[in-house]
Amino acid sequence: MDALAGLLEGPRARGAFMIRACFDPPWAVRIEDRAPLTVMLMVRGESWIMPDAGERVRLTAGDLAIARGPDPYTCADDPGTAPQALILPGAECRYPDGRSLSGTMDLGVRTWGDRLDGAAVMLIGTYLWQGEVSGRLLDALPPLLTLTSDVWDCPLTPMLMDEIVRDEPGQEVVLDRLLDLLVIAALRAWFSRPEARPPAWYVALSDPVVGRVLRLIQDDPGHGWTVATLASKAGVSRAALARRFTELVGEPPMTYLTGWRLALAADRLRDSDATLDAIARQVGYGSAFALSSAFKRVYGVSPQEHRGRAA
Repeated sequence: MDALAGLLEGPRARGAFMIRACFDPPWAVRIEDRAPLTVMLMVRGESWIMPDAGERVRLTAGDLAIARGPDPYTCADDPGTAPQALILPGAECRYPDGRSLSGTMDLGVRTWGDRLDGAAVMLIGTYLWQGEVSGRLLDALPPLLTLTSDVWDCPLTPMLMDEIVRDEPGQEVVLDRLLDLLVIAALRAWFSRPEARPPAWYVALSDPVVGRVLRLIQDDPGHGWTVATLASKAGVSRAALARRFTELVGEPPMTYLTGWRLALAADRLRDSDATLDAIARQVGYGSAFALSSAFKRVYGVSPQEHRGRAA
């Protein structure tokens, strides 16, 4: 599997929260929904995205931001504007004093704000549950990343603008898939940028020795790999491989292999109905018991509990 494809196969929206926000200045919305991933695509006007920790960023038409939860942030027309609304878990909306905002700012199907032709229009897509986005993907992202219109051109904007306000059978599924495509297109563009900071293993893929070992592990995680067999495939000694792999990836080969196998198992528990025995064999464990023991040691819950939470 191509490493970038493996990283980007994570987004799987299920009933994601999607909305078109339309505002006139002054406006500000405080986000405390603890969502794992939120995408904000500026269609008209401008806005500021201001994390509680980290640098604030300004978006203009065509720019996109992706916020990785669960840390809160504020969106506003100006850094000095006080929040007028508070978004809580489950897309619950309240005034800053706690009163419900439900229905108060509705402007039609999946549209919210001051008026339909507001000075600022933003498309927002939120993955509501952790299980919808691979942990490997979240770990690879900064708390807030941006793509400006001068470095990428989103081909999905017209389609999203059209589909987000439709109220037809199956519309949620259409929007879920469009959100997944938007995230994948944005992250593919971002990973190619010099300011991107991909995970160490991703950078290490360019190394002639470690890159080959990483591809062997990623392409065939179910194989009974050892340091000796991996070193042999890479044409180096076990000591040389262990030293170079740890230096570039930040952990020994077998530790990385275990993490990769368990991450794959976690994704397959979420995305398939395969039995635990079948998943164990696919990711290199001899039995469901062996996988379950390793899984609980790392994730703190049993595979069955993980699958139940994702469902």
